[in-house]
Amino acid sequence: MTIDFIQNMGGGGFLFFILFGLAYFLLWVYCLVDVIRSDFRDPNMKLIWVIILLFAHGLGPIAYLILGENTKMT
Repeated sequence: MTIDFIQNMGGGGFLFFILFGLAYFLLWVYCLVDVIRSDFRDPNMKLIWVIILLFAHGLGPIAYLILGENTKMT
């Protein structure tokens, strides 16, 4: 069933999904590297953000970009 869906999308839809997936993967890697390199006020926040990024695939990087700056040291 999935193969039929991909075959019926045409080239433009498939290219969109590939580019969107690549952009999301790069955003996820950027957030993960930023968490690992940053210092946080609470030492446990680094572990919490890594767990969020690993297990909340859809919202993890977006939540980190919005909320992560408040937990970092200045």
